[in-house]
Amino acid sequence: MSAAITADVFSKMLKAQLLATAVVALLALVLVGLHAGVSAVLGGGSVVIGAMTASRVAKRQARNGDPTAILLNLLKAEAVKILVIVGLLAIIFNVYVQLVPFALIAGLAAAALFSGAALSRLNV
Repeated sequence: MSAAITADVFSKMLKAQLLATAVVALLALVLVGLHAGVSAVLGGGSVVIGAMTASRVAKRQARNGDPTAILLNLLKAEAVKILVIVGLLAIIFNVYVQLVPFALIAGLAAAALFSGAALSRLNV
């Protein structure tokens, strides 16, 4: 996949994640309150930041044509994404005292699910 196509796919995935997070955050804000809305943004934001970090790791050896190297690089990127998300969630749980866990999980799930949906619609 060329760099332009990869950037376009990532851009569309990021837009889907941000839109899903915004919708969940708005629903949480209206239905539960301010802290639920903030919690949903923090949950979705952790997935978005994890995806952005993983994309940088994946781009490091994008020009390498060796299938084994590409697969290993993708596995490294996925591991980094998971570690970033877990790290951010640990910080959020320890710092944000008025956290609404259900809203955080809803924001996180929406961002994660809609990124997969965006990729499946792009047929990459």
